[in-house]
Amino acid sequence: MTTAAGPLVIGGAAIATVDAVGTEHAEGHVVVVDGRIAAVAPGPAPVVDGARTVDGAGCLLTPGLVNTHHHLYQWATRGYALDSTLFQWLTELYPIWARVTEDTVGPAAAAGLAWLARSGCTTTTDHHYLFPRGAGDLLSSTVDAAGRIGLRFHPTRGSMDLGRSHGGLPPDSVVEELDEILAASQDAVERFHDPAPGAMVRVALAPCSPFSVSGELLRESAALARTLHVRMHTHLAETLDEEEYCRDKHGCTPVEYLDKLGWLGDDVWLAHAVHLAPAEIARLGATGTGVAHCPSSNARLGAGTAPARAMLDAGVPVGLGVDGAASQEAGRLVDELRQALYSARSRVDARSRVDADRPAGASGPAGPTGPAGPKALTAREALAIATIGGARCLGRDDEIGSLEPGKLADLALWRLDGLGHAGIADPVAALVFGSAPPLELLTVGGRVIVERDELRTADEAALAADLRRASQAVRSRPPIPHLPPIKE
Repeated sequence: MTTAAGPLVIGGAAIATVDAVGTEHAEGHVVVVDGRIAAVAPGPAPVVDGARTVDGAGCLLTPGLVNTHHHLYQWATRGYALDSTLFQWLTELYPIWARVTEDTVGPAAAAGLAWLARSGCTTTTDHHYLFPRGAGDLLSSTVDAAGRIGLRFHPTRGSMDLGRSHGGLPPDSVVEELDEILAASQDAVERFHDPAPGAMVRVALAPCSPFSVSGELLRESAALARTLHVRMHTHLAETLDEEEYCRDKHGCTPVEYLDKLGWLGDDVWLAHAVHLAPAEIARLGATGTGVAHCPSSNARLGAGTAPARAMLDAGVPVGLGVDGAASQEAGRLVDELRQALYSARSRVDARSRVDADRPAGASGPAGPTGPAGPKALTAREALAIATIGGARCLGRDDEIGSLEPGKLADLALWRLDGLGHAGIADPVAALVFGSAPPLELLTVGGRVIVERDELRTADEAALAADLRRASQAVRSRPPIPHLPPIKE
């Protein structure tokens, strides 16, 4: 666990607390003691003995942003399959990812985490599901990178056991045996998961997707996760191809399939959830199942637009995700606030247009799943999704996601008095609708990670050089020997 820095006082800033009633201060202060928020209030900052004081004039103070879905290893494989659908993209990239090693994943994770920090992120997940034999300790390399950069980290021990020979999408050479997956999953929790308050690292279990894992792996992973008291994560309902696959193979939709396997609940969050029927949205809300909304990645792959408005209205915990950098090369979490807002406002559910012509009893998702237009999502709702919504998905809304006394001092101070934002009177609107502003300060547990728009915990030029070497290596390296195909 990172040692808390000394006392810190930020004064003179506009403040959006993102608490339950949306408290905001046109000019206020925050006091940090022992890595937690001691006070947040309007008016001049108090004098605190021994504290560092930061002048927040011209800035907006928000909770640090929470990234609920990522694949950090993909930072070494950006720029591939630029005009492909998801299944085409995966087919092209699986053989390239089969070459990754610890020497690839470490630099990719460090670069991706640093870039997240530069975009206002203080807590991030990582869905790592690719473990070539002989590649080294890949999960440990991501945990080490997070410690180096200084972000709060929720890695997942992902998995795939359903290769092409058994009806899955990935090649047999990149899947693992069920027993090996379960043993490695338990080992990951025992090595890295910290259930204590203020933890810097917490682990979840994350079979990859319905088209790359077996039903047995989903059931066994859920049982293990609940025995170990850790959370669960997977991709779901990202494309119509996935829906067709589930209907053909399982006779139901992806959401119905997970529900049958015990994979809905308040200890689960799902990535994407683009193609949902109204009843499925209601089911996610009733079970408290969270969703990582990844609007830029979904747009890049042409997957569609998740029904964020309808999910929020149904009580679904919705967070934001940048997704892996191979399907979202920008990798900046602050940009996703505007993208989520624009996507919600431009969303048109083509199915809802033809509902009136559908015969009674017709199968498949149907019905409107939330309004489009300016009322679909507001700037403050976009900020809430990126902060307290993400914290809810990760089960940490009691510690992060809003600026309240007693919560961890994970803070983002955005400079809004420059040319890019001058004249926008509402600071939250300036943050969400405007271009990404410079970060005056980013802290995790009171520790400074970014200051004056520069990373303070690592050398960015060195990170970039390491990433270039890793990217070149994975392009030229021959495939690593893998497990043989799974036998009946």
